[in-house]
Amino acid sequence: MAQLTHFIHGEHIQGTSGRTREVFNPVRGEVSAQVPLASWEEVTAAVDSAQRAFGEWSAVNPQRRGRILLKWVDLINQHRDELAEALSNEHGKTFEDAKGDIQRGVEVVEFGAGAPHLLKGEFSHNVATGMDVHSLRQPLGVVAGITPFNFPAMIPLWKAGIALAAGNTFVLKPSERDPSVPLRLAELAREAGMPPGTLNVVNGDKEAVDALIEDPRVKAVGFVGSTPIAQSIYSAAAAAGKRAQCFGGAKNHMVIMPDADLDQAADALIGAGYGSAGERCMAISVAVPVGEATAEALREKLLARISKLTVGPSLDPVSDFGPVVGADAKERIEDYIAAGADEGAELVVDGRGVVVPGHPNGFWVGATLFDHVTPDMRIYREEIFGPVLCIVRAADYEAALRLPSEHEFGNGVAIFTRDGDTARDFTSRVEVGMVGVNVPIPVPIAYYTFGGWKASGFGDLNQHGTDGLRFYTKTKTVSTRWPSGLKEGASFIMPEGS
Repeated sequence: MAQLTHFIHGEHIQGTSGRTREVFNPVRGEVSAQVPLASWEEVTAAVDSAQRAFGEWSAVNPQRRGRILLKWVDLINQHRDELAEALSNEHGKTFEDAKGDIQRGVEVVEFGAGAPHLLKGEFSHNVATGMDVHSLRQPLGVVAGITPFNFPAMIPLWKAGIALAAGNTFVLKPSERDPSVPLRLAELAREAGMPPGTLNVVNGDKEAVDALIEDPRVKAVGFVGSTPIAQSIYSAAAAAGKRAQCFGGAKNHMVIMPDADLDQAADALIGAGYGSAGERCMAISVAVPVGEATAEALREKLLARISKLTVGPSLDPVSDFGPVVGADAKERIEDYIAAGADEGAELVVDGRGVVVPGHPNGFWVGATLFDHVTPDMRIYREEIFGPVLCIVRAADYEAALRLPSEHEFGNGVAIFTRDGDTARDFTSRVEVGMVGVNVPIPVPIAYYTFGGWKASGFGDLNQHGTDGLRFYTKTKTVSTRWPSGLKEGASFIMPEGS
């Protein structure tokens, strides 16, 4: 069994807390490694390292930092298959999906390499007699990221890539469920030329999170996970005087209008609802067909496609999706399926009891479909985070629009239609942070920003894009007057821009 480590000041460090967690291969349902859970002292050592490295890294000119980031990208690409296999073996998503996880993270690091342009300040000449004003964007210092199990490459790269590009140093606390890829990414960052301590990885649980929040040298915290924890971390970080961007749960809807291409819509729902076993914060978990005729036709098309899905080993190229991440996740999802049936939803396809030959202990949950779901049911209100798709029938467009707009979560939403007026009205009025028009998973590309509304996000600035640079930098404004513009004698009035 592999014994994993922390990565502090450019070196693998054995855990000293005496506490560990088992890492599972979800296909086999067996322990594949043990990961140490950091003590308060170990987190402090990682922050010490980042603090020491900050002076050197922040002094590197932005263009050279960008070159190092691009070297990091090159190394990640060289090792992409290795990283994807490790990711699949610990998370359960398919090999191709794992490569996509890595690619979407790499794209944000590539965007970060353009930071020299984005970090430019402003300049105003002669704002008063002989006086000029300019602004600077400067890094915050040591910043931290607390990232989830479902994207063990993408989200660490989203957070660290932008923070490092801005000149900060970074302490990453990844999920203890699948820590191998974040550790390998830190190794490759060091190989790319980042000074020791620029990117540290500490594995851990709540103790590690609390240590990062309470350390006054950590100036900003980014988190992705469940809404209750996001809200808790946001509140604690803000109370400690830190910047925080904390992203929580989701219940993403897809509205299907009567004029939509139903084959396109059904294909989109299958991929967006069941891909990665539904363990995506942007997964579509609610289909909203408008009108009974649309609902009946869509249901038949979904059933035909679900019957052809293959649930199987992550590295088997014929698998459409693999297992869920753990036995606890499997139990939770199956409890939701039972609750939905008990509450009166029609269980059209039951994903419980899936058997995968040769892998009897894997954490398997098959594609599940509910119809006639209503907004008062738990399977509609709460995030299931599994391969469960609910059909909520809407009588008309206005009823369909209200469902995502009035839901507690506001992460992502999609509408499928051929009508431009309908799409334009929907994108303008829907109360959700990210919207797709005939795009089922509207994750913005790297130079736009990612973030949900309502209980899906806490904080004023979102992830990556220009918001990411603003979050990880502070603005300094400098007013300058040289002797030729000075008047003799003291002035006791507020300076005016005249």
